[in-house]
Order: sequence, then structure tokens, then C-alpha cells
Amino acid sequence: MNTTARYFLSYSSVKLPLKLVNEITEADLNYRNFYYLGHFDGDGQLLHCQKIVYGEVESEHHYRYGDGGELAWAQITEDDEVREIDF
Repeated sequence: MNTTARYFLSYSSVKLPLKLVNEITEADLNYRNFYYLGHFDGDGQLLHCQKIVYGEVESEHHYRYGDGGELAWAQITEDDEVREIDF
């Protein structure tokens, strides 16, 4: 699957999938202690998101969508704890 990686400063809601906001360029990463790395499909849906803190992955989300574009499944990893949610 062809995806596009983009970088962000934050997200706007705790509702899944996360809504990443305040996009930055790869060059801006040199000035950041943390950021979010999002991988998007050709339709712009977020498939994978990582919170990067001091160069290390602190948390990550993986998403799958149904045929109608609705979120069908999420896997969230935080502090070595993995949770899966079916919608």
C-alpha cells in the first residue's frame, strides 16, 4: 500500500482516529523535542500514527477502516501496553 508520511505538532481530539493538527515540515523536526508522525493512505485516512519524543517512539496507533470509510479497528500501544478496539 502506498502511504504518505507527514509530521504534526499535536492532535485536536481524543476521539479515534486521532485528528493530527499543526502540520510541520521534515526540516522543522530539528527544532522539536516531540512530534507526531502520521502515515496516510491515498484517500487521506490516517493509517498509523506515532508520538516521537526525543527520537524515541512513546506511543502509536494503527487503524483499519471499513468499506464505507468508517473506523473499523484500532490498536493503541502506550507504555508497552497494547489495546485493540473493534468498532
